[in-house]
Amino acid sequence: MAFSEQQQEATLSSSQARLLEIREEEEYSYDTHVSKSLNRLETFLKIFGFCQNSIFTILLSWLSFLLVAVALPLFIFHYFYSSTPNMYEIKSFELEILAFQSLVAAFSLLCISHNLRKYGVRKFLFVDRSHGHCTQLDSEYAKKINDFFYLLAVWLLPCLLVKTAREGIRLVYLPQGPLWQSIAILIALTISWTYSSVIFLSGCTLFNLVCNFQVIRFDNYGKLLEKDLDVSEYIEEHIRLTHYMSKISHRFRIFFVFELLVVTASLFVALVETTGNHGLINLINGADFGVTAIVELVGLVICLHAATRVSHRAQGIVSVATRWHSMATCASNETSSSASQAPISGNGDFMEASVPLSSDFFHHTYSESDLEAVDYVPIPTNTALSTYQKRQSFGTSILMYLMANPGGFTVFGWRIDRALVNTIFFLEVSLAMFVLGKTITFPSQ
Repeated sequence: MAFSEQQQEATLSSSQARLLEIREEEEYSYDTHVSKSLNRLETFLKIFGFCQNSIFTILLSWLSFLLVAVALPLFIFHYFYSSTPNMYEIKSFELEILAFQSLVAAFSLLCISHNLRKYGVRKFLFVDRSHGHCTQLDSEYAKKINDFFYLLAVWLLPCLLVKTAREGIRLVYLPQGPLWQSIAILIALTISWTYSSVIFLSGCTLFNLVCNFQVIRFDNYGKLLEKDLDVSEYIEEHIRLTHYMSKISHRFRIFFVFELLVVTASLFVALVETTGNHGLINLINGADFGVTAIVELVGLVICLHAATRVSHRAQGIVSVATRWHSMATCASNETSSSASQAPISGNGDFMEASVPLSSDFFHHTYSESDLEAVDYVPIPTNTALSTYQKRQSFGTSILMYLMANPGGFTVFGWRIDRALVNTIFFLEVSLAMFVLGKTITFPSQ
């Protein structure tokens, strides 16, 4: 009898050990999968000079940028296109296009490289263990990293084809000496434009990637509300999410505002130059304005879409919590009682790996966003209430907290949501109409 009991215990312990091994293998495979994606992303960022971890890499990155993105096209414009007739080439157009293109690319390189040098790739994307990284979400993280490359290619390749076609047409109508020299100029200008565009769009798509990771976390938080946990755990997790959004807002607010201003100024200059010019505007001397405007607008739209999406998802948590509270309140007392006996420590498959919020977490100096400071958010404790009263207390506390802290991406206190995006759109259209009204005139006779 004792032997059979020992055999059963041995079998049970071996099965438990096997389950632990399977779980560790799954976690390792998940971590390996997302690590490969992160390594591929980091390699891409190193190639284009975003990872500036030493003085040598900083000098190499900025020298490469100045040579390829600025000096090379300036050299070609000065020594090969200086004697081009005005009807085929307008030098001021080329210089203005190069100035705005280099400006947005340089600021993108400066902003992203500064954050990567300060935090590293994993902390910059909030996928390290100290930020509550969850292995169950690794497959979604890896998919979003793949979408980063897909989004970059989808928007860059069509613009690259247009740019190459434009340079080819200029080569036909404005040959520069021998054929090999004209082809070399075409390749050099295309490489310079591609390099600048990749750097600019990479900054925009990285911001989109960071916001998409937070969207995954907010979706995960909505699933977490379906569990019957202590109200403090819900609030702690939401505090963690809003704290991450505060950090993201602080890191990208200057980049966001600068990009909006530069793109607006670029469009303003393009409208003034093309409508106020009395010469001939054709595909050779005016097409670069269109290509540059498309690339800049694409980058701006990517950032606006990412910011509004994460803000909308953060604000949508209130409706999810309201639905959860309504369904839980309408449930029977028996169901509520059985649900309330669920172990609080079992976070379920959907909850991220618990990172205990120590006292240091609540006493950080939240200089990144004073409005998002959690020092003013009291965490309620469990009281000896009845099942129904406890459910009502949980739901009321969660709803009041979520409505008072909607979260989302903010720029100096302004939340970037759909209403603000509509305002920005109409302001841009009004600016375009104003400039057209001032530059397009019709003679009275």
